Amino acid sequence: MDKFFTYNGVKLHYTDCGEGHPLLLLHGWGCNTATFSTIRPFLEERMRVITVDFAGFGKSEEPHAVWGVEEYTRSIEALAEHEGIEHPVLVGHSFGGRVSIVYASRNKTCKVILVDAAGVKPKRSLSYYRKVYSFKLMKSLTRLVLGKERAAAIIERRRAKAGSSDYNNATPMMRAILSKCVNEDLCHLMPLIKAPTLLFWGENDTATPLADAKKMEQLIPDAGLVTVAGAGHFSFLENTPLFQRVVESFLGKEMKK
Repeated sequence: MDKFFTYNGVKLHYTDCGEGHPLLLLHGWGCNTATFSTIRPFLEERMRVITVDFAGFGKSEEPHAVWGVEEYTRSIEALAEHEGIEHPVLVGHSFGGRVSIVYASRNKTCKVILVDAAGVKPKRSLSYYRKVYSFKLMKSLTRLVLGKERAAAIIERRRAKAGSSDYNNATPMMRAILSKCVNEDLCHLMPLIKAPTLLFWGENDTATPLADAKKMEQLIPDAGLVTVAGAGHFSFLENTPLFQRVVESFLGKEMKK
């Protein structure tokens, strides 16, 4: 069932299907509720599944200000309160993993499943910082020489060539939000997660490398890692049968048989 909920003036779309223990299904950056279409029927037969379009994605409105992970988490907390959801299971893929980490660090949560999740700030090479600071210097000099308006077009073309596809495909507001969220390191919150946590990870994930999962496994008190051979950043889609078996085993009594 399609539903809408307004948080701080932003209309959020979500679906609410199935019966039983509540499970919040949280997608990655650039995705929406449709990303989970392969696994939702399996989950909805066994649980009450709430699948959310984060603000700025799918059928949800964009935020009116530059949100960080904190604001996205608050929107999910507000939605859970609105729906009377207590002790949910969290399933977070990629960016949804960020929100799951923050949510579980301060709310009573039954269990957590982090799938190729973000949250560990990547180590940057010297060439990365050279590239970043060269770009900042170019922006300053271009504005000085050409003026603000003419410089803006040149800077945007340069950014489009150098930026990620997520960044280039986003609106100006969502670009600012992505820049804020991607630089947030959540390692300090991981030891606060008390719920049993499953880490389901693609062996060849380059967006959130397997090393991130191993670090999370060390930092989250009750965490275990399942590595998916040959899979990348969407391991739950690349080996759906394995994902379903592992999740069913991990959730156990929370699932209706």
